[in-house]
Amino acid sequence: MTDQDIAKQIELKHISTIAKKLGLDADDIEMYGKYKAKLPHSIIDMEKVQKSNLILVTAISPTPAGEGKTTMSIGLSEGLNQLGKQTTVVLREPSLGPVFGIKGGATGGGYSQVLPMEDINLHFTGDFSAIEKAHNLLSAVIDNNIQSKTNSLGIDARTVTWKRVMDMNDRALRNIVIGLGGTTSGVPRETGFDITAASEIMAILCLADDMEDLKKRLGSIFIGYTFDKKPVYARDLKVEGAMAALLKEAVKPNLVQTIEGNPAIIHGGPFANIAQGTNSVIATRMGMSLSDYTVTEAGFGADLGAEKFLDIKCQSAGISPKAVVLTTTIRALKYHGGADLKNLTEENVEALRKGLPNLEKHLENVQQFGITPVISINRFVSDSDAEIAVIQEFAKSKGIRVALAEVWAKGGKGALELAQHVVDIVEASDKDFTPTYTWDMPVTDKIEAVATKIYGASRVEYSAKAKKNLRTIADLGLEKLPVCIAKTQKSLSDNPKLIGRPTDFTITIREIEIAAGAGFLVPISGAMMRMPGLPAHPASENISIDNEGNISGLF
Repeated sequence: MTDQDIAKQIELKHISTIAKKLGLDADDIEMYGKYKAKLPHSIIDMEKVQKSNLILVTAISPTPAGEGKTTMSIGLSEGLNQLGKQTTVVLREPSLGPVFGIKGGATGGGYSQVLPMEDINLHFTGDFSAIEKAHNLLSAVIDNNIQSKTNSLGIDARTVTWKRVMDMNDRALRNIVIGLGGTTSGVPRETGFDITAASEIMAILCLADDMEDLKKRLGSIFIGYTFDKKPVYARDLKVEGAMAALLKEAVKPNLVQTIEGNPAIIHGGPFANIAQGTNSVIATRMGMSLSDYTVTEAGFGADLGAEKFLDIKCQSAGISPKAVVLTTTIRALKYHGGADLKNLTEENVEALRKGLPNLEKHLENVQQFGITPVISINRFVSDSDAEIAVIQEFAKSKGIRVALAEVWAKGGKGALELAQHVVDIVEASDKDFTPTYTWDMPVTDKIEAVATKIYGASRVEYSAKAKKNLRTIADLGLEKLPVCIAKTQKSLSDNPKLIGRPTDFTITIREIEIAAGAGFLVPISGAMMRMPGLPAHPASENISIDNEGNISGLF
C-alpha cells in the first residue's frame, strides 16, 4: 500500500481527544474542524521547558528523495510513548513546492505518519498563505512608497533587497522586472521571487518568542537605502502592525495526531538548505511544556539543519537537546559510495563501505557539539542483512549506539530499540551543547568556523559582492548576528557533485543577504538558489481528485 492508502485506513480521533493526552480541555484549543486545532501561546510554561527532554532527529547527506527524518521522528515519538514516556513530536509544515515537485507529500510514511495527511500536505490551516501575504504586503508598500510623491521616504529603488515570495517551485520568477506599463504602474526595477519557505517572514515567525517579539522583528526587516544613503527598515514604512495582523492565527502552532493517536505539533516550514530548517521556537517550547520528551527534526543533513538548529535556534531560544538521532539509510550510503541512483535498491556492500565516511563526518559533527549521537538505520525493504551488518560493525568500531528502525513498516513497535537508546542517553546527559562559534565573533570567522569544522572545507573565498555585503553589514552594526549559510544539501561541500566526504575543498560565498528581523545573516554559497525549480516530471503529474473529493497521488 502507498502511504496515502495506509493513512486512509486509520480512523482519526477527534482533536479534543488528542488534546486531552496533553492535559488540555476542548476550551484550551481552537478547533479547525474535527481533526486540527490551533494552540494558544498561553500554554507555554518556561519552567517546564527547562525540565523537559528535547531530542533532535537529523540525517546524513541525503539522496534527492530524502532519508526519512520526518518518518523517523514520528516513529521515535510513537516508540517513546510505547515505553511509557509522555512524548510529543514537533515538526515543520510541508511546502507546496516539494509536494508538487520531487518529494511529494511530507507527513512521514507507512505506519509512521501524521494525520490528516491530505490537509497537512496541502493548505493545512493557512499558515503559509498568511506568511506569503504578510511578505508581499511589505513588497507592495515598498513599491508604493517609491512611486509616491506625498508619502515618500526617498528610497533608492536600486538598493532594495526585498523580493516577493510564493509557495511553489517556479524558476521563471527568480529574476524579473516590475513596474512596466507607464508612470501609473510603478517604477521599473529588477527584483524576483523566493519560495515562501525562504521568506524572512517565515524565519521571523519561527524564531519569535510571542506576538510582541514578532512585531518588533517585522519592523527590523532591512529594506535598502534612501538616496541620502540612510538605511530603511520596515518600521519606517509603518507596515509591521499590518503584517503582524495578517499573522494573527499563523503564529499559533497546529495540533494534529499520529497514526497511533499520539499528539503532534506542526508549525512553520523553513528549508534547511536556504533557511534555518526547523519548526518554530513557539511550537518547540509548547511541546516541551506539555511533554516529558519532545522529538523534533531539522532539515536535510546534520551539516545544514542540525547546525542551524543548534547554532541559531537553540542559542536564540535558550534550549538544548539531550540526544541527536542520526537517520541513516543504506541507499544514501551506497549513493555516497559511488553507486548510481538507479541501482540503489541492489545489494552493493562495496559501495556501502565507500560511503561510510559521509556517516562518519556527520557523527563527528554531532560530537563536536558535545551531544551523544545514536545511529538510526531507517530500513527499506531492499536493504540486505549483509548491508545492515556493515553499518552495525562500523558503529561498534566507533563506540556509537546504533538501532535498526523499522518505523515505516511497524510504526512505534519498529522504534522500540531506538527509543530505549534515546532514553539511556537522556538519563545520562547532564550538560548543554557547545556551539560552533560565538555570536560576537567577526562575520568571516563565523562563516569559516562552520565551513571548516562542519563542512570540512580547507578555506573560504568571498566574491566582490560578498565583500561589499560585509561592509554593509558592518555599517549597519549587524556583525554580531549568527550566520545561516545557504548551501546545497547534496554534498558536504558547496558543489553537489562532490559526494561522500570531500576534503581540501573551498567554500565560495557569492553574496550575503541580511535578515535583520529574523536575527541572522544569510551567506549564499556556490550556485544555491532561494527559488527552486521543478523536475522534468514533477510529482504534480500523479496528484488528482475524484468526484467524491478523494485526493490521490500524495505519496
